[in-house]
Amino acid sequence: MSTATSPAGAFGAKTARASFLRSRLASFLAVVPLGVWVFVHLWHNLAAFDGAEAWQAEVTEYPHPIAQLATGILVLLPLVLHSAWGVTRLFSARPNNVRYSLYGNAKYLLQRLSAIGLLLFLGAHLWLALLHPRLQEGHAEAFADIAHEMHHHGPTLVVYILGVLGVAYHLANGLQTFAMGWGLVSSKRALRRLEGFSIAVMVTLLVLGYAVVYALWVAGT
Repeated sequence: MSTATSPAGAFGAKTARASFLRSRLASFLAVVPLGVWVFVHLWHNLAAFDGAEAWQAEVTEYPHPIAQLATGILVLLPLVLHSAWGVTRLFSARPNNVRYSLYGNAKYLLQRLSAIGLLLFLGAHLWLALLHPRLQEGHAEAFADIAHEMHHHGPTLVVYILGVLGVAYHLANGLQTFAMGWGLVSSKRALRRLEGFSIAVMVTLLVLGYAVVYALWVAGT
């Protein structure tokens, strides 16, 4: 019996197909709901320049409980699924310094390192900014609390600075690999343009993120 028609061969093909579909789904979830939400979330946080009331209205208040539930489903569920897929990739994939350039492997390694950092950062951020205030204190995160921590607690400031950097790199590089993996670009010229686009996305995220951190830091004085 040939390998192509044997049970082992069929099982291997089925497993490879399932892995391929999981990879495409994970990249889609990271780019469409999560990528869009990151931009929107940072944009809303810029309300910190306008003071506590403006920030609370933009970041912590929802027009209806259903809107809050829908946001949680559209953000947290894809985040959990993408994180679970990413953890499996951390243990199953390794850089290849023989087949790929040093630059390509460096980007690959940084993507994996940023993923680990983001798991820790987002876990802490979701607990401190979303879950703990609502579950333990009965209200949304207070502007005065985060602004005070940002200005007077050095580790908090450092964590957010590194967290913004990790988000910016991971999402920008993820957009690039998403476009390549889905076959949206293939020619060398298109790949060069895609590289420039991913760098522009990273810079944009850094500007937005660090503007938010600065606004909160200033407000904490």
